Amino acid sequence: MAFLRINRRNFIRLAATAALGAGAADSLLIEPNTPRVIRKELALRRWPSRLDGFTIALLSDFHYDPYFSIHPISRAVRLVNDLHPDLIALTGDFVSVPWFGDPAKGASAAEPCARLLQQLKAPHGRWAVLGNHDVFSNPDRVTDALQKAGIPVLANQSVAVERDGERFWLTGLDDVLGGAADLQGALHNVPAGEATVLLVHEPDYADHVASYPVDLQLSGHSHGGQIKFPFIRPLYLPELAKKYIWGLYKIRELTLYTNAGIGTVEVPMRVNCLPEITLFTLRASGNG
Repeated sequence: MAFLRINRRNFIRLAATAALGAGAADSLLIEPNTPRVIRKELALRRWPSRLDGFTIALLSDFHYDPYFSIHPISRAVRLVNDLHPDLIALTGDFVSVPWFGDPAKGASAAEPCARLLQQLKAPHGRWAVLGNHDVFSNPDRVTDALQKAGIPVLANQSVAVERDGERFWLTGLDDVLGGAADLQGALHNVPAGEATVLLVHEPDYADHVASYPVDLQLSGHSHGGQIKFPFIRPLYLPELAKKYIWGLYKIRELTLYTNAGIGTVEVPMRVNCLPEITLFTLRASGNG
């Protein structure tokens, strides 16, 4: 029986091959299917004291398909329900525009995605805004699928969320890259001085939002970079997700959080960037 002679050169070659294989398996099979929960406690200046401790679960960028993203979406639904949030925010890209052919065909994923997300439970509801992939495929079909599943889609609208005699306003914008976002119009019925949480797909829109009376912006779109290597910026970032890539930011009086998303786009891989569920516990300033 012949044996491979293990010298230093062969050892390095074998180790490198094994590492590449393990890395490929991890980025294709493990990371994309392993959502993590990130908990953030935020103190907001205008947050009502009686709503201290209110929780919002944020999910984004589902990019439903029956082979890859169906698995992290299903796991995320179970994880979120175990967290028992007060409200669930879904910040767009439920479907994907296909690489080739009719963009509207991407919207065929809207119904199965909505059926999965219909399983999410929260006493103050599940609320959605559309992302660029939704708008550039078939926004009417995506909206219809979500709303039939009991998930209202906010398109330049604000709704009051009330508990214990207090309220805040949940505002949702049409997709910015789609050209239909109207923040001023969305805020027109919000009384001055009342707390506002904004759902908008693209995080870099925060530079515009910061000039308005919005306390917290929740976004996605960047996928957190999706494929990241140490010490360098992510290799690809979409328009309006190049500045506020992932995590928590402060832009004047505005607090922004960019979620890393659940699904993948272009390639079904994640490297150093797990799918994310963000659970926010909101506090009135001075209460924690």
